[in-house]
Amino acid sequence: MAKLRTFLTVLLLSILASTTLTTTASAETAPSSGWNDWSCRPSNAHPEPVVLVHGMGANHWDNFLTLAPTLRANGYCVYSQTYGKTLLGGLAGGLAPMADSAAELSTFVDRVRAATGTSKVDIVGHSEGTTVPAYYMKYLGGAAKVDDFVGFGSNFKGTTLNGLATLAEALKLQGLLTGAGCGACTDYLPGSAFLAELNDGPVAVPGPTYTSIVTRYDTVVSPYTSGLLAPAPNVTNIVLQDRCGLDFAGHLGLAIDPNVAQLVLNRLDPEGAKPFRCRPFTTLGI
Repeated sequence: MAKLRTFLTVLLLSILASTTLTTTASAETAPSSGWNDWSCRPSNAHPEPVVLVHGMGANHWDNFLTLAPTLRANGYCVYSQTYGKTLLGGLAGGLAPMADSAAELSTFVDRVRAATGTSKVDIVGHSEGTTVPAYYMKYLGGAAKVDDFVGFGSNFKGTTLNGLATLAEALKLQGLLTGAGCGACTDYLPGSAFLAELNDGPVAVPGPTYTSIVTRYDTVVSPYTSGLLAPAPNVTNIVLQDRCGLDFAGHLGLAIDPNVAQLVLNRLDPEGAKPFRCRPFTTLGI
């Protein structure tokens, strides 16, 4: 678990890197409630609560230790849960078959909607946290309940065994992510029944807006183009390096990337979008 602990340390340190984002919220937009605060009520400026969906082998806490406070500081009600639990419980989620995880997400979205009194949510996801919501919106009625979807490190067409092995090595979960304990790993292999169903017709369906952010330095989603959606009026694909050539983030690093945080904020609130400022960033291949 040494590398996982290292990644968590990087996450903590990265809060300093995102300070300029979190402190730009004015007193008028500062939230009165926070992350997974079920008493939070969305403001007129941000009427949809944000549901965060973590990646494979992660959990809702470590995956969004930087982004959740950033969204909260910018006036959003923010919610997340660890889904897809198997042998390691809440330590490493996203391992169950993805169709099952999509059903979990459906239940959680309904819980958020009921608690906040809203008809729709926004979803922001990382890695598998893009694939599961895409299935939910396409097949489980989520399109009527989601306004904006923003994904980074997206994956809609699967990844190679080498990509899964890279993730397993980074998280020190080789025996689980590449073995029988990970139904989602099987779902991610090209040619799987799950991917065939997801890609039977366009992944993006009418209703929600879709934004997919990918990095050319992704060695987990291999090739990184697996995260690009077919062109459609409600789809925006962003290759991170096209916006910021000084950003060398790999797959895991996207979760703590201040450039990604800027893009997420601007896509959730296009009318209030701020000029994008490219910041040199690297996570040394992670």
